[in-house]
Parts: sequence; structure tokens; C-alpha cells
Amino acid sequence: MSVVVFSHPQCMQHQVTEIHPEEPARLGAINDQIIRSGLELAIIQRDGDKASKEQLYHAHAANYVNEVFAKAPSEGHVWLDPDTLMTPGSLDAALYAAGCGISAVDEVMAGENPRAFCIVRPPGHHACYDKAMGFCIFNNIAVAATHALSEHGLERVAILDFDVHHGNGTEDIFFNDERVLLCSSFQHPFFPDTGADTVSPHIINSPMPAGTTGVDWQQEVRERWLPAIEHFEPQLILISAGFDGHAEDDMGNFNLREADFAWFAEQMKALAERHCEGRVIGMLEGGYDHSSLGRSVVAFIKALI
Repeated sequence: MSVVVFSHPQCMQHQVTEIHPEEPARLGAINDQIIRSGLELAIIQRDGDKASKEQLYHAHAANYVNEVFAKAPSEGHVWLDPDTLMTPGSLDAALYAAGCGISAVDEVMAGENPRAFCIVRPPGHHACYDKAMGFCIFNNIAVAATHALSEHGLERVAILDFDVHHGNGTEDIFFNDERVLLCSSFQHPFFPDTGADTVSPHIINSPMPAGTTGVDWQQEVRERWLPAIEHFEPQLILISAGFDGHAEDDMGNFNLREADFAWFAEQMKALAERHCEGRVIGMLEGGYDHSSLGRSVVAFIKALI
């Protein structure tokens, strides 16, 4: 039994401006660290499939999906929102990013390898039901969750989001869907300035101040998230794994370290073994300092193993 790592070369073809932090080199830094650490000998690496329009429709408004397809440029670039642009390779990159999550769900539901991680870009958790936002075109974790619900007949899926930014798009998509338990920790006040006032029986938001340490964050997870997940008894655990809360990442002001991310992976693995036959999938979200990103992803995957 191992961790299956899904990615696709096309995810590197989402080319952005020279000063844009969500750049192809992010994936290169992760892959370099996987090789450097020797982790490649302990994982199974596979290319994910491309998501179809019909699969995206489960998580997004059909008119939004169709609009993205229509706007995809053959040259130059177009902006979907002030932070999110598309270049000629962006549509396929976004389709493979979402498709890797679908492939991961199919893999873990098959039972042989119940743990997976998706190394993809563009990220997804800011993409709302009917709009792009914050570097995100399609909501990869939401597409994976809706695939599990619609195609595998699951009734309870947990999504845990530890990116330094609130997973507002995921909240938007599942706000009225009690089949999904969503827990999201994030710096507040901070982009996208949402989540602090959410009231919902199946959404647990954890706004935390700049300077939050691993001790503080782990305590929040222990006191609020773990009991809620135990009570929910998920049939699948999905993790929006944003590593921009690392102390070395200047996209946020948290002070988390690799050990904190590894601790979280261990907690989710234990919960998955108790409730859902070990099924847990991590999906890359943020993380923009290349060195800490690579180290953090490796630590997270090692803890899943």
C-alpha cells in the first residue's frame, strides 16, 4: 500500500506573467524535492485524466463552464478576474488539475491504494460556483467531491482546507449541501475577506490572526475540527492542502512549519482509517515560496505513507 501521486505535464503549461506568484516553477520545486528526498521510491506516480464539461457541471454553473471554454485564448491572454488569467495552455491545465482529483477519487474508491495526493495547478479553492477568483479557474477539490457523491454514491464527504486564505469558493459551492463537512483555517483579516461570519451547521471556519503558530493552529484543529469530523463519520476525506501558511512564505503571515503539515496528515490518516477504510486525498492549493513548498509537500506525503 502506497500513496498515489497524480499530476500531468499540461499543468505546467498554464503560463502566467513574469511577476505572478502562481507560476509553473512551483511544480518543478515540488518534483525536485521529491527526487532529492528519495520519496519517488516510495510513491506511485500517475498522470491524471482530463475533466469533462459534464464533470465540471456537478460543481459549477454550466454557463460559467461554457464561458471559460469560450474565453480560452489561442494567443495572448485574458483576465477572468483581477488575479486570474488564462493563456493558451490554461484551459487544458485547469481541466487536468480538476481531472487529477477525479482520477484520485476513482483510485482510492477502488480500494487498493486508499491514499492519494494531487500535484496540480492552477489551484482551485477560490473558484466559486459561477466565477473565477484568486488564481483559481475551476474548483478542483469541489469537482472531486461532487464526483465522489454523484458517481460513487457517497453520502458524507469531508473537505479540510488549511491554506492561509479562506476556501471561499468551496464554501460557496457547498453552503447548502449538508453531505459535505467543510473545515477551513485561514488568516483573518486577509484576502478574500470572507468566512469569519459564516453560520452553518456543516461549515467550520477558523479565522486566525497574523502570526499564528503551529501550536495555536494545532490546538484549533484538535478542539474544533477533529470532534466534528469524528461526529460526521466521513466516507471520504479530501484535503485542500495550501502550504502558504509556512513561515517562509511571504504570501501570508502564519508561522507554520513542515512538522505541522505532517502532523495534520497523520491526524487525517488516522481518522480515515477509523471511518472510511483509509480513504484520504490531498489536493495542492497555495504555496509560493519554492523551497518551503517542496519540503512541505514531501513532509505531508511522507506522513500519509
